[in-house]
Amino acid sequence: MEGIIIVAIVMCVPITAIITDYKRKTMRFKADMVREEIELEKLKQQNFIIETEKMKLELEQMKLDYSSSKNDIMKA
Repeated sequence: MEGIIIVAIVMCVPITAIITDYKRKTMRFKADMVREEIELEKLKQQNFIIETEKMKLELEQMKLDYSSSKNDIMKA
């Protein structure tokens, strides 16, 4: 009977180590995923800002072109 208890105790240690290692690796993987998602969101935000600025410049250019063509028509 004592032998069975000793074997059970000895077997619990490696099983506990395996489970702990698995949980640690899982948490590390999740942390890496969160970091990558944050980086992706930062890139998306930067891209949005760049696209918005580009659209503002294009709109300003269109306004200038429209004003220039309107002045040309008035001169004629």
